[in-house]
Amino acid sequence: MDSLAAYLDPTFWITAMSILGLLVLSGFFSGSETALTAASRGKLRAQAEKGSRGAETALTITEDNERLIGSVLLGNNLVNILAASLATALFTRLFGESGVALATLVMTLLVLIFAEVLPKTYAITNAETAAARTAPVIVWVVRVFDPVVSAVRWLVRLILRCVGVQTDPDSHILAVREEIAGALWLGQSEGVVEKEDRDRILGALDLSDRAVEEVMIHRSRIQMLDVEARPQEILAQCLASNHTRLPLYEGDQDNIVGIVHAKDLLRAIHKLAVEDGTGAAELDAFDVRSIAREPYFVPETTTLDEQMRQFLRMRSHFALVVDEYGALQGLITLEDILEEIVGEIVDEFDAEADHPLRRASDGDYIVDGAMTIRDLNRATDWTLPDDAANTVAGLVIHEAQSIPTVDQVFSFHGFRFQVMARKDNRITRLKIRKL
Repeated sequence: MDSLAAYLDPTFWITAMSILGLLVLSGFFSGSETALTAASRGKLRAQAEKGSRGAETALTITEDNERLIGSVLLGNNLVNILAASLATALFTRLFGESGVALATLVMTLLVLIFAEVLPKTYAITNAETAAARTAPVIVWVVRVFDPVVSAVRWLVRLILRCVGVQTDPDSHILAVREEIAGALWLGQSEGVVEKEDRDRILGALDLSDRAVEEVMIHRSRIQMLDVEARPQEILAQCLASNHTRLPLYEGDQDNIVGIVHAKDLLRAIHKLAVEDGTGAAELDAFDVRSIAREPYFVPETTTLDEQMRQFLRMRSHFALVVDEYGALQGLITLEDILEEIVGEIVDEFDAEADHPLRRASDGDYIVDGAMTIRDLNRATDWTLPDDAANTVAGLVIHEAQSIPTVDQVFSFHGFRFQVMARKDNRITRLKIRKL
């Protein structure tokens, strides 16, 4: 009894309380790390705007995730190693040589339950709240350990460079865009996010990575006006067209001299026929160039995001696309860009038969050859590659390495493609079935 009392002296109790305190610190570090990395920056920003200083501090320290995680891990490892050392000394004093194994078993259970699983479970469940509460303390931990963490980061990069691995010191561990896209795909697969909502948000995020040439109307499908045509023919062509803006060319279709707006043409015709009272005779002398607007040309490599900004800045909805040699490649409108976000926009002038995608009675898809692969993937949730071609017809030609004939069948990327119609060298309609 006297020997047991000798072991349970003040030193024993101080050591035991120190181990308990170190376990609490370990749990604090583990929970803080989980909370600060799992917390939504959007929710923290909302709390900060409402006056939460903890949320504002959490936003500040999470800007450099590598520095934050390095400091927290350093503190966590220090307290865990110190707690294990004290426990080993304490159990060896009480139980002799067998105390080492007993200390390992007891500390493993204590650290696992109270310093890892318990605090991390709470932190994941209440990420933003926990992050706001722990951030004011963690910010001082980061400041104290910053010199050591910086030295460790430098040493790690040096070792990685020696084995041929290059690291970017300015890179972010989490890319916001990929994080949003991943969350949307996960939410849609679990039924939380609607497919249409996912497509709209992803479409807006992709504007900066997509070029004008990917969504423009190709020059082969552009309706143009000949400046040398009779005024009656120009008027009839404008009235028959589904579009309000038509390019005006002189001689060669690459020589665009203006853009004719249907409303401007009707105003001019009304002035000649009604206001001036000259009637139809004066119409023959009408020069369409007098009402044509200045054409607006853009390079085909312009991103959709930048082109939309240009449209809004210039208060224009229509641009002609040219390549590096200045040759006309197509045209793009503001509606084309908006359709990349909200999907196909159909008005009263768009015939239902013109829809580029429809389901056949046998379950196959009848697809317009000019339909973009991106639009087809969005409509069907397929994953056809669009790095080699923009349109479905272009993909088939690329894979076939030739101009296919009607009824020719190909199988690639897990799909069966059958050429249904062809005009000159263009594939105009295909039937597609997923294998």
